[in-house]
Amino acid sequence: MATKVSKKKPLTVNLRSKACNATKSRQKPNLQKKTIDGKKVIISAREAKKAN
Repeated sequence: MATKVSKKKPLTVNLRSKACNATKSRQKPNLQKKTIDGKKVIISAREAKKAN
């Protein structure tokens, strides 16, 4: 099983229409499973890009 390293959480936002109606929406982080030094970890895509 992969270990979760990233502490990113989903963002909660309101989508607004022209009539100013608010609709709740969630933006999930882009988490990827990578193997680093023989260990499987779950990190964000931005962190994975820096690791290479």
